[in-house]
Amino acid sequence: MAEYAEIIKDLQKGKYAPVYFLQGDEPFFIDNITENIEHNALDDTQKSFNQYVLYGKDVTFTDVLNVARKYPMMGERQVVIVKEAQDMRDWKKEDPQKMLIAYLENPLPTTILVFGHKYKTLDRRTKISKALEKNAVFLNSKRIYDDKVPGWVRSYAQATGANVTEKAIMILTENIGNNLQRLANEINKLKLNVEDGQQIDEVAVQKYVGISKDYNTFELQKAISLRDEVKVMKIVQYFDANPSSNPLIMVIANLYSYFTKLLLIHHQGASDKNAVARAIGVNPFFATEYMQAARNYPAHIVIRNIQLIHQADLQSKGIGYAPMKDGNILKELIFKLMH
Repeated sequence: MAEYAEIIKDLQKGKYAPVYFLQGDEPFFIDNITENIEHNALDDTQKSFNQYVLYGKDVTFTDVLNVARKYPMMGERQVVIVKEAQDMRDWKKEDPQKMLIAYLENPLPTTILVFGHKYKTLDRRTKISKALEKNAVFLNSKRIYDDKVPGWVRSYAQATGANVTEKAIMILTENIGNNLQRLANEINKLKLNVEDGQQIDEVAVQKYVGISKDYNTFELQKAISLRDEVKVMKIVQYFDANPSSNPLIMVIANLYSYFTKLLLIHHQGASDKNAVARAIGVNPFFATEYMQAARNYPAHIVIRNIQLIHQADLQSKGIGYAPMKDGNILKELIFKLMH
């Protein structure tokens, strides 16, 4: 089973395999590899007659293999991409599976065949899955855990040549979450809108992404951690006035993640900045703030607050509670968290 970074590295070197099978819950890695092949494996003069983009709901294995077995026209290779391959009905049919397995065992070397099988995975015990793992470049694209997202953003920014500050990274990840495609799009947009080599900070994020540098979930968490009630209420009022930019479900999810990190600090008893950073998966730059928050919120209060956040989540979904406006749910939750 291949890793995303390894596949991209080979593609950048112009090294292509006969078959790629890209599956899993995280569409960004699948789409990124597919687009790399689609855009770069052939030059523009070849694409019109040597590149085929098919869609799973419209084709069978027979259709795909008939195209894959063709020889390229006036070129050294052809590209056959099956997007939304998870919609193909043949994955559970024995005879079509046998045909695909036979091709995998002896693929046409002049064809690059790509299956983009998003949001689902094949049962690894099946013959077709085993054959793909053995004979294709096989990627299992997993979603990144929330605590790993800032590191991913940092790496992506560095790979694209964008110089993004740690605070800007935290604001982006706290407000966008683990939507890698949107994070990548925003990094690309920021890079286009600043001068080469210019640092991308929270001011740039506010200007070009639309996330306020003063009123965002990162600043809310910081104000809660310091028990700065005046600033907390200003941010909550801003959220209430701008619900589309600060949806309650996202704020609740971030607060849950934040207090879960505080509970982990209490559980591990870490007192050194670097140890805290490693324990909760943040940059050491922000560890001091978390340590201050842990002092302001003892373990039993953190546990209570996690329960309050869970209750607010249920209330926002109308489960077991009387209907209430999102802004009022948030105001009530924040008051309870801090008292």
